[in-house]
Amino acid sequence: MKWRLLLCGLAAVGLAVVLPHFGLAAEDPGAPAPSPTAADYPRIAGMTGRPVVWALAQMHLFLAAFVLAVPMFVVAIELTGVLTRDERYDRMAHEFMKISMAAYAFTALTGGALALALFLFYPVLMGYLLRVFDGQVLIYALLFILESLLLYVYFYTWNALRYGDRKWIHLSIGVLLNAVGTTLMFVANAWATFMMAPSGVDEAGTPLGSVWAAMQGPLWNPLNLHRFLANIAYGGAIVGAYAAYRFLAARTAEERAHYDWMGYTANFIAILGFLPLPFAGYWLMAEIYAYSQQMGITAMGGVLAWLFIIQAVLIGSILLAANYYLWCGLMRTEGGRRFVPWVKYIAAVLVAGFLVWVTPHTLILTPQEVLAIGGTNHPLLGPLGIMPAKNTAVNMMLLATFLSFQLFRRASRTPTVPWAWIGNCVIAALYLAATLNIVGAGIYGYVTPTVYKVGASVPQVLSTLAVIVFALVIEAFMYRGAVTRPVAWGRMSTRSQYALFVLPVAFTWLMALMGYIRSSVRTYWHVYTIMKDRSPDAYIPTIGEAGNFITVITLVFMAVIVFIFWLSQVGDTRQQAPAAEGGR
Repeated sequence: MKWRLLLCGLAAVGLAVVLPHFGLAAEDPGAPAPSPTAADYPRIAGMTGRPVVWALAQMHLFLAAFVLAVPMFVVAIELTGVLTRDERYDRMAHEFMKISMAAYAFTALTGGALALALFLFYPVLMGYLLRVFDGQVLIYALLFILESLLLYVYFYTWNALRYGDRKWIHLSIGVLLNAVGTTLMFVANAWATFMMAPSGVDEAGTPLGSVWAAMQGPLWNPLNLHRFLANIAYGGAIVGAYAAYRFLAARTAEERAHYDWMGYTANFIAILGFLPLPFAGYWLMAEIYAYSQQMGITAMGGVLAWLFIIQAVLIGSILLAANYYLWCGLMRTEGGRRFVPWVKYIAAVLVAGFLVWVTPHTLILTPQEVLAIGGTNHPLLGPLGIMPAKNTAVNMMLLATFLSFQLFRRASRTPTVPWAWIGNCVIAALYLAATLNIVGAGIYGYVTPTVYKVGASVPQVLSTLAVIVFALVIEAFMYRGAVTRPVAWGRMSTRSQYALFVLPVAFTWLMALMGYIRSSVRTYWHVYTIMKDRSPDAYIPTIGEAGNFITVITLVFMAVIVFIFWLSQVGDTRQQAPAAEGGR
């Protein structure tokens, strides 16, 4: 079955490579970008291309993000098992990969369907992109084939290369798999960023140099970093939901303990990828502003601005759910109880930051309401709607989340080094200095000219990252040789597992929302300033229309993920042999 699905995916990729060459072979590679007319956008079965391509692109992106991320942290977990000689890590890594394998076939199928839909509905655009990137489509197909082969070799040789020196061979295969998968993502990102910020072409769209020049657009590296981190966080969130699913269905204490530990590890991976993610997002938006102020204004100050309030709600939900799960985990150890009084203060910071983050600057009001408050900005809350306040809020929320993680790590360990109190004082001083710097830079953002407001966020970001990096380094030395307390894995409430279900749902909705924003900032351009979209769909969907569409896609994807979870579980089910009938 797996080879049939692989061949199906390879056939789809082959179709994607061959199809655009029909009717395009005679086109001059040095010609400018074509200008498609309304006749160049066919209707198929009465449908235009946008809803079909939108749905398939989002489904493929969700699945691809998951299957690319899982092998990254699986290799790290497998290596941890080798270094610690703990078989539990190897078992968990293998189980994570089993989920990824079940999802890989769906990824290939949606990718092939997406390629087919793009060439059928947007033949002129795809023909132009094929000309700009020349033979890179073939390289992409070859990378996909190589990734598929490495993925199957990595998974199905797990037991054969499980022990001794053979384990290092298996780890090497995993590293090579991740290198190919990451390269595959970078290639696809180059096509997406070229459409937003074309490079390597002149004003008419004529290719000027090598394919490498077209790839190295100003948004390529920011998007590479953003998607790399987002994929790790997203993959951790999904496998965390799988662990919660198995935890709730567990019938023995041993199973509950295993899937509780698995859920904690997945939550840790999700937080690890998520903490630096907002900073990568800031870099991407800064580069968009630098390339085109019009695109930046459309995103942050125009028709799409209110979507960032929705983004704040989703990110706040992710942080609250992740912290709640960590707080519940304090009950796994006796030492964790001493940190329970800290929870209410961390929760206060999170809630206050969340309320600031979701406060809009400009309200949607009726004429009567505008007259009542004297404008579209609330006289008291309006100042909380601009970036200095929101940057302050998000950095404080990230610091609070990292503190929750630190408290959980300390719950089962007591340092034995004589300088432990000094280490704690230094870490406390780091938090205090970072808080003062973050709040001070936020206040400075209100009194400085607009041109410096973005610059004021840089010390805030550096303060947050400094606390995370230096605190982890100090604790690594401080807790070397620490006295450890037993962790009662499995001693978690049922409601704590629902927090792990919140994470993938919020992440999925958030990814779809940001994909809609990234695509919409191009407005009526296929390739920004070079090729106009002259189809009937050349408009930015309304927030309501986009919200409904994103919600449907999210629900469909969640149904697919539940089906994948079921497939992974049913594969371990063994049917009992029927009892022999009497007298035979």
